[in-house]
Amino acid sequence: MQIITMVLILLLAVTVSSFIVRLSPVALPLPLIQIATGAIIASFSPFDVSLDPSIFFLLFIPPLLFLDGWRIPKEAFFLDMKPILMLAIGLVIFTVVGMGFLIDWLIPAIPLPVAFALAAILSPTDPVAVSAIASKTPIPPRLMHILEGESLLNDASGLVCFRFAVLAALTGNFSLAKASWTFMLVAGGGALIGIVLTYTINLANRWLIRQTGEEPGVQIMISLLIPFAAYLTAEHLNTSGILAAVTAGVTMHYSDLTGHTLAATRMQRRTVWDTVQMILNGIMFMLLGLQLPRILESIEEIAIDTGIASLAHLSAYIVCITFALTTLRLIWVWASLKLTLFGKKGNVADKKSFPRLLLVTAFAGVRGAITLAGILTLPLTMLDGTDFPARDLVIFLAMGVILLSLIVASIALPILAAGFEFSEPVAQINKETVARNAAASAAIRRVEDLYRGIPNDQPESLVQMEAAMHVIELYRRRLAHGLRQNGSSHHIRELDVERQMRIEALRAERDQLYQLRLNRQLDDVLHRQLVHEIDLIETALTKQKQH
Repeated sequence: MQIITMVLILLLAVTVSSFIVRLSPVALPLPLIQIATGAIIASFSPFDVSLDPSIFFLLFIPPLLFLDGWRIPKEAFFLDMKPILMLAIGLVIFTVVGMGFLIDWLIPAIPLPVAFALAAILSPTDPVAVSAIASKTPIPPRLMHILEGESLLNDASGLVCFRFAVLAALTGNFSLAKASWTFMLVAGGGALIGIVLTYTINLANRWLIRQTGEEPGVQIMISLLIPFAAYLTAEHLNTSGILAAVTAGVTMHYSDLTGHTLAATRMQRRTVWDTVQMILNGIMFMLLGLQLPRILESIEEIAIDTGIASLAHLSAYIVCITFALTTLRLIWVWASLKLTLFGKKGNVADKKSFPRLLLVTAFAGVRGAITLAGILTLPLTMLDGTDFPARDLVIFLAMGVILLSLIVASIALPILAAGFEFSEPVAQINKETVARNAAASAAIRRVEDLYRGIPNDQPESLVQMEAAMHVIELYRRRLAHGLRQNGSSHHIRELDVERQMRIEALRAERDQLYQLRLNRQLDDVLHRQLVHEIDLIETALTKQKQH
């Protein structure tokens, strides 16, 4: 009963925090509000919410990474694969080595292997926090795709490095050759499991659909279970559950391209996953806030155990580590972008954007859920039964870096990203127009084929012909608008105004339907059906407006 009550409180807090951000006259980053809300709940709640890292990883990480892998634009991901890999793998190794030696030198109470473990768990970035911070001042889509791709891969590389560092701290032995081979096995095995498992499930699912038909609710449940199946299978086989969840999401995307799921399934599934994403993201930051009071209470004990004089010294260490992380990221981003995006002529239209691009990418290195969950998995004792060295101190420093990186990014990113443009690759330009025109032309050809096949001697022939001509005319008008749109801003504005008028007309229709229902001139079933039709059309028009 206590657990259920606490879950309901957290769900309510996630909802309230969203309204606080929307109602605030000042741009407040949602993650910070949720962390603060979690700290308030922990301070006044009678419940003791201790975070079990293994449960945290299982409940939160697989579905969120699966969704990221599913939804991230694949063409953009592969197009910018070089900078993504340099950030996701190269930057992680650069951070682990650089920060490991720096932390060991800066804080003598932390042994070198433990310093490397802290550096490794601080290396993964959190795109959820970045997108939430930048929601009111959006980061250019291409740069956001690079940051998302980085975070998808650096979670696995950072955690693998973290495990090697912890093992070295426990045993006192480390072999670079063995670690490299193990990394390949763990990463490659996890990726392979995610691909094979998802492909097999979807293959079996399609066979069952052919036998029984497609039920949207069942399909949604299958999509919700796949990331957990991939993660648990990979972990059971001692490979990377995180990479298994990511590749499961990528495989799900390509499976959708050939599966031809029903429109109702796609729409309902999207809504369910959007809700799941909002809830899990919110609760993750709430849980971070719930840990704050307990960590703050242990400061005195940490100071005594490590010989650090005061909270001021601990805070100074947090500032130094955060500054060093940002500096190392800045250096690596400068080198990697110079070698990849800006290394050849024509790759980026405007090279004047490079300094600003460099700063936005550097400050987007926010630490979050993976760092929190990973650092809490540090063992309590060594193999000989003694206490794990500086465990509480390392956890406190990691928590402090998470909070400080969030605060710094909340201030810096909106300023740096305001009005910033990062051009898409030349190949991406006008692809939407070409695709829309090709789809409209295909629709016209299909309806014309149907029109030619309508027999003239049937009673319904005239009705069918009129309907076919009406549909063809709609598509030809859309095609003509699309072609004119390329050459005139007037027609772009015309389409926007027409779209807005259609949305207003639909709202008027819906208002009238509600009035008819209140006057008991419509029954519930017919009312829901008619309103649902209007909602579908308005949703499509609204999304066109956003794009």
